[in-house]
Amino acid sequence: MKILKKNILVLLLAVLVATASCSFTTKEFNDPDKDKLLIDLITYVLQKGHYSPKDMNDMFSENVYEDFIDRMDPLKRFFLASDIEEFEQYKFKIDDQIKVKDLSFFNLVYSRYMKRMEEVKTIYPTILDVPFDYTIAESINVDYENTPYVNNEKELKERWRKQLKFSTISNYYDTIEENENKPKDLENEFEGDAKTIALEEPKSLKEIEIVVRESSKKSLDEYFDFTDDLERKDYFAIFLTTIVEEYDPHTNYFAPPDRDRFDLRMSGKLEGIGARLQKRNDYVKVVEVISGGPAWRGEHIEVGDLIMKVRQEDEIESVSIVGMRLDDAVKLIKGPKGTKVTLTIKRVDGSIEEETIIRDVVELEETYAKSALIQKEEKNYGLINLPQFYFDMKDYKQRNAAIDIEKEIVRLKEQDIEGLILDLRNNGGGSLRTAVEIAGLFIKEGPVVQVASTGSKKEVLKDKDEAIVWDGPLVILVNGLSASASEILAAAMQDYKRAIIIGSEQTYGKGTVQNLIDLNQWLRKNDMGDMGALKLTTQKFYRINGGSTQLEGVKSDVIMPDRYSYFEVGERDYDNPLPYDKIDKAEYLAWNDYIDYEETINKSVARMKKNEQLMLIEENARWIKKRRDESTVVLNYNDYKTDLENRIDESKKFEAIEDYDNTLSFQSLPYEIELMKQDTTLVEKRERWQKVLSNDIYVEEAVHVLQDLKLSNIRRGKVANIKN
Repeated sequence: MKILKKNILVLLLAVLVATASCSFTTKEFNDPDKDKLLIDLITYVLQKGHYSPKDMNDMFSENVYEDFIDRMDPLKRFFLASDIEEFEQYKFKIDDQIKVKDLSFFNLVYSRYMKRMEEVKTIYPTILDVPFDYTIAESINVDYENTPYVNNEKELKERWRKQLKFSTISNYYDTIEENENKPKDLENEFEGDAKTIALEEPKSLKEIEIVVRESSKKSLDEYFDFTDDLERKDYFAIFLTTIVEEYDPHTNYFAPPDRDRFDLRMSGKLEGIGARLQKRNDYVKVVEVISGGPAWRGEHIEVGDLIMKVRQEDEIESVSIVGMRLDDAVKLIKGPKGTKVTLTIKRVDGSIEEETIIRDVVELEETYAKSALIQKEEKNYGLINLPQFYFDMKDYKQRNAAIDIEKEIVRLKEQDIEGLILDLRNNGGGSLRTAVEIAGLFIKEGPVVQVASTGSKKEVLKDKDEAIVWDGPLVILVNGLSASASEILAAAMQDYKRAIIIGSEQTYGKGTVQNLIDLNQWLRKNDMGDMGALKLTTQKFYRINGGSTQLEGVKSDVIMPDRYSYFEVGERDYDNPLPYDKIDKAEYLAWNDYIDYEETINKSVARMKKNEQLMLIEENARWIKKRRDESTVVLNYNDYKTDLENRIDESKKFEAIEDYDNTLSFQSLPYEIELMKQDTTLVEKRERWQKVLSNDIYVEEAVHVLQDLKLSNIRRGKVANIKN
């Protein structure tokens, strides 16, 4: 996804000029229903702005029908077959209803869902009041997609009984194992005292069954507490999302709270107190205090605290948030930098106190680029991990991925690194602009990506800065979850032959561009509140060699399997993806400063074919796929235990994957070591990350490639001059 100011203006101007008389106003509607206005707004923007608009026909209607019902009841534990039969009258009419703002289909499904939810609230407690019999021979099919709907309440209760037994039996097994392995006594060895301390007596099977059943009931109680907070507008947002995703999987409707969360995800920062909150029963509970945030700095709150009331600095009375929807409570707690908020907090020990916190910008450190120095055979190599291509949607000049990557490269160069690894594994993308700017750190100048819009000439986005921040050996790590901007960067470096790409057979395969359109801007007058936003696919991007990454992704130069090689995770596994195609290539000159680019790739491929650890990973991937495809689960305890223990025995051979040691040495850079003196949380995070890196065979092979990848004599001379 990208936000390019120029492209937004082009899109909006084109639509506004063509339809200047079509600006929306709530006064144009005799029916002031907000849902109808949203339907009208969204379908209008989709048809005018989407890269590949779809015809709203019977096929479109059928897809919306099936997908919406599936989203509402994916496990088929609410609707009856008779409900579905009644819904089917709308199967081929939804397209027509959308055009005239008729919400009959949604209203029927929503009202029936609410009715079934209330009925189920009386079903599950009665099931969980009765002990499960784990001695009888029965099983459950968890292939819910192909499971029929039940015909009546009796069958519905039976479905819930089996699903609850299924969700409980694993906890039952774990608790029995824990109970059997619990030591019955300990020797107190202090001062030579051999006194035996009696511990808690092991529970009986009957007691264990009661405990796990009560645990399941508590989880469901919390689930229905959460759903009780949902309003009609929340379900209507699901319906709108279902409609827009028929255009393509990356066009999404964002209700106002979802838009705020999207902004946060893209920027990696928020303004507030710096805590993650969850709704527990009627209370708002602190589940994490974000390191470096205002609540953390002032030691105001701790994990487990309950927030009872909120008071703004310009108000006298506090507002109770007990029983309030979480989104509404969060709106009261967060606020602009520099403002004060007073929270009434119930501590874990039961005491109640007031804490006044000055809100600030809170940066989510796990979102940002981080680096490590790798030492092997008395030589240094650099690794930079980039979780996403982040940027500030309100001000691009603020902290973004390109700025941070450049800083990390400069810091690594100060450690005299011989080569650099850029880790884009699991990076789902972000700002296209930052991807172009990061590419520019490794090449002198030239095109990075081509962008095509409907009915307009292609645009070639270039690096225009001749400066090169890193001109040494470069490896990029990818996997099947490296998407969008990650694929742009990897593809460009591959086309230039600037980097060697190591990882999964191919990346995710997302070759489309989205813009975030604020729906409120289309309203001249609006008394219905915030309408949310539409993330709209407006363009496709292409490699500089002319190929698209859509569906095809980026093929790794050196293919290394991972545990999830056979999982369906790519663009090609979604409904309604845009097709793959090609355009003319851009003019560019390949990087000619390696003397053994192809030879290095061939050496690495040969190494990987003989690597026993990779063979084990490949075998594990096939085993996981086989187990994942099994849809029948036994609910007899002895059979369940036998099956599970057989799996555990089978999986023991794969423990070597986690125990692997690549013998590389990792350490933080000097600037971060200084930060750690004030932030012990950062110490723990980096130690944990570096421990994971020490088990990483992909990083090990990346270092081998960097060792093999040699610069030409001319380039080596330039690098030497830079260092001197």
